[in-house]
Amino acid sequence: MMLKKFYKIIILPFTVFLLYLMFFGMGRMQFEDHIVRIKPIISTVWFIQDTISWFDIVKIVLGNVVMFIPFGFLGWVFPKLNNLKSLIITFVSTIVIIEALQYFSRLGVFDVDDVILNTFGVFLGWQMKRMLETKFRKFVVE
Repeated sequence: MMLKKFYKIIILPFTVFLLYLMFFGMGRMQFEDHIVRIKPIISTVWFIQDTISWFDIVKIVLGNVVMFIPFGFLGWVFPKLNNLKSLIITFVSTIVIIEALQYFSRLGVFDVDDVILNTFGVFLGWQMKRMLETKFRKFVVE
């Protein structure tokens, strides 16, 4: 009960913060050109090869998964999203729009790897939600 209430309060500010990071955070500057990376996995491998700092690699690649885990819990706010298929379809549709906005604003890159990694984060969150609902029912169920 307490966990769901906390989630319902925190998810909107978290989403706004994440959108800020995706468009303006971490020293982001507007690109000269529109950039699209549509070869799955390849752009991430290139990024790893071109990046000297392991910290940057972990921050970007792992961040693209971990920062999206909370969206796996959206079924607590929108019951239709308790279903994994509905959640994934809704999330992928939304993240593609956000990636497109990054592309058109040139405040980021449309990167299919981001869509894949972000969606994996949502899937992990959904799995965690299921586990919490099963093992800690009295703390989760309203």
